Order: sequence, then structure tokens, then C-alpha cells
Amino acid sequence: MIATRLLTFVGKSKNPASDPLPLPLYPFASSSPPLHKISSETVRADFNDMTAVLHYTRAAHELGLWESERLLIERFFTDENASLLEAGCGAGRVTMGLWKLGFHRLTAFDFAEELVDQARSLAAERGADKVTFLHADATHLAPLAARFTAGFAGALFMFNGLMQIPGRRNRRLALKGLHRLCVPGAPLLFTTHDRDISASEQELWRRETEKWVKGEQNPRLVEFGDRYFEDDTGRTFMHLPNRAEILEDLALTGWVHAFDDLLCAIAKERRAVLEFSDECRFGVSRRGENSAD
Repeated sequence: MIATRLLTFVGKSKNPASDPLPLPLYPFASSSPPLHKISSETVRADFNDMTAVLHYTRAAHELGLWESERLLIERFFTDENASLLEAGCGAGRVTMGLWKLGFHRLTAFDFAEELVDQARSLAAERGADKVTFLHADATHLAPLAARFTAGFAGALFMFNGLMQIPGRRNRRLALKGLHRLCVPGAPLLFTTHDRDISASEQELWRRETEKWVKGEQNPRLVEFGDRYFEDDTGRTFMHLPNRAEILEDLALTGWVHAFDDLLCAIAKERRAVLEFSDECRFGVSRRGENSAD
């Protein structure tokens, strides 16, 4: 199993000065013509790839919670005894951060089997044996709803996990599924990119718009706003929304907007965090009273 082989590797200290910075979010160019659209299976395979597993496992062992994440968790999740659900938990970086903050009624899931194995190994190593880790797909949460009928008091979908689901319809399915799993008023904390974040991003997307109008975009992309790129951490699909798109999707899936702001406005992060992540937008919404169906 990969988990056993990785633990000694990721325990070594990372030297940021010697590691190359991630490449910008430009389309991944394959050496052979792409024949199919990016799907959930594409994304799952990319996350189960050894390069990605090593990257996220190292972060889970060494990086821990960002300061911005900690501040927002402490602001919006005030009851340490609350039952919380983490979607897209990866190798357990945020899960173990929550555990360290005193949240011990945790259920976490990811659809990449290898990453779930890593999360379980890390939890066992740190004595967090009460955390429930599951292999599940955020767009098909009916089995979890049948199992956890009492409902969760809060949910998290961190490090742009929601936007790594191809297709807006599927992202809305994930938001609806989380809505069904939470009790009314429960907070949902998440992050996304924002394609309107700067003048340079706006210019990049102006040029991208021209490509879509002419039909010259990467044919593997599902919709405008998508990126598929490769760097030393592996291959990654990401949808980059603007703020209006995020707010619309939340409203249509039963979530009531409570807060959003950019990472840089929330906290001054360590160098290691800034090397791990680009600028992103944090959002918090609360589960509305009405059904999202």
C-alpha cells in the first residue's frame, strides 16, 4: 500500500529555496491530441497519481492549517463538540488541523482512494483514531445522507476542492448534497480562485474568451473558466469562477451567503503557505431552512 511507503519520505524537511515554484494556471498541453473531455475519472486518476499523493501527503505532514483557515474556523465554528464534515479531505491536512484545535467529532471524505489511505495513516500516527474517513464522491452523497441522519453542524470544502469538480451542474450537485447533510444554520467554509482578482487575470481571461468565441480553446475543457495544467506537483483540473458565479450557485443550492474575502485580506501567511497556494477567495455560507432539491 502506498501509505506505508510514503511516511518516511514526507517526514523529511522541505527546502523552499530549492523547490521550483508552481507554474501558472495555463491549459495542460498533451503530447498527443486530446480525445475526450475532462471528467471526474480524469480528476480522480490525477489525484491518485504518485506525484500528487506525495505532494498532498507532504503538506498534510508538514504544513498544517494556514493562519487564514484557523482564523475563519475559530470565527464560524465555535462549538468544539459539534459534528463536522470535511469534503475533499485529501491526505488529511485540514482534518488534522481541526483535530488539533479540539474538534474531535469529525467525518472526512475524498474520492481519491490513495489520499484517503494517507489521511487514515496520518490520523493513526497522531492519535486521531476517532476521525471517520470515508471514500466518497461529493457529487453522489446520498449514501452519506442515509448513514448520517442526524445531520452535521458544519461542513468544510477546503483548498479549492469544490472547483476541482468538472462541470457547473456537478458542482451544484455537491453543494446540494452538503446541504442535505447539514442542519439548518450550519456553516460551510470553502475556498475558490477568482478570475476577476487582478488586472492581469482579467486580461488573461479576455484572451481566453476570444479563444472560446473562435472555438480555439483546449478541447478537453468542459466550460469557460476551466484550466487543466501540469507542474511538479502533478496534473490538476481547476475551474476558476468569478464571485457572481459562486454566489449564484450557493443561492440556487440552499446556502445563504455570510462572508467572503481574499486570503491576503484575512491573514499574513507563512512563506510555506504562499508557496503551496495561489491567492484564493474564502467563503462562508449557512445552510438555509428550505430544501435544496
